[in-house]
Amino acid sequence: MISRRSFLGQASAAAIYAATKPAAAFANPLGLPLAIQLYSVRQQLQQDYDGTLAQVAAAGYREVESAGYYNKSAAEVKQSLQKAGLRCVSAHHPMGALRQNFDELLAFDKEIGCDYLICSSASPKATDAPKGYTMTLDDWRWNADQFNQMGEKAVKVGIRFGYHNHVHEFEQVDGGIPYDELLRITDPAKVTFELDCGWATVAGIKPYELMAKHPHRFSMFHIKDFKNPGGGQKEAKVTELGLGDIDYRPIFQQAAKNQKIRHIFVEQEAFDMPWQDSLKTDAEYIRKFKT
Repeated sequence: MISRRSFLGQASAAAIYAATKPAAAFANPLGLPLAIQLYSVRQQLQQDYDGTLAQVAAAGYREVESAGYYNKSAAEVKQSLQKAGLRCVSAHHPMGALRQNFDELLAFDKEIGCDYLICSSASPKATDAPKGYTMTLDDWRWNADQFNQMGEKAVKVGIRFGYHNHVHEFEQVDGGIPYDELLRITDPAKVTFELDCGWATVAGIKPYELMAKHPHRFSMFHIKDFKNPGGGQKEAKVTELGLGDIDYRPIFQQAAKNQKIRHIFVEQEAFDMPWQDSLKTDAEYIRKFKT
C-alpha cells in the first residue's frame, strides 16, 4: 500500500481517504474528512480520555485537532488515537507556551503525526504585561515576526505553522487592524492561517470577502454557529451548526474558488443539547451541506 505521505504529490487528501473510509466519513462541499477541534470535548476528555475519543469517532469524525494533551505522553496520545480510529492532523498551542517551549511542542506534535501546529492565541511582547493588558499594534507585529521564525523551524520538520483567530484580531488598535498586520508581515511560505469563520462573523467580518482579498493564505477552517452573530461578542450565543444564523454557503463557495482548504474542524464551544447528540448534529450538518 502506498503511504499517504508519498502519495500526496500525486493525489488529493480526499482521494486518499476515499480508498479507506466510507462516504459517511466525508464532509461536503469540499470532500474532506469529517474533523473536530477537541476543545469541543475538553471537559469530557479530562474525565475519560479514551472513552471520549471513542464517542467522537462514533459521531462520524475521522480527524481531530488537539487543544492540550492532559499530561499524557506522545506515545499514550498516539495509542489512544489509534484505538479510536482517529488521526490528529493539527495541534493548538497558545503563544505563551510556544515562546517558552516551542522546540518541545513541535517535537511532540511531530511524534503524534500532526501536519500543522497552530498558535491559538497571541500574547504581548513583554512577558510581565499586567493582567487585562490590551495589546498594541506593535505587540501584534512582534507576534507576526515570531510566527515567521517559528514557521521556518516547523517547515524543516515537515509541519506547517499557522494562526487561529478569535474576535479581537479584527478590532482597530492604534489606527490599524491586527489581522491585517498579521497577513501583511507573515511570509506565506512559512505561515498559514486557520480561519475561524464563526468568530470572524461575530467580529463583523465576512469570511468570503476576506478569502477573496487574500487568496491562498488560508488552509483550514473552524466552523461553528451562533444565534445573533451580528450582535457582537456579548450578544452572540453559540449553538449547534444549522441552528444559528451563520450562512456558510458563500464561505464554502469562495473557498472552492481560491483557497486550498485542507481541513475543516467543527468546534462546539458550548452545547444546546447532550454533548453526544451535539457532535452528531454538527457532523450531519457538514455531511449533508450543499452550496
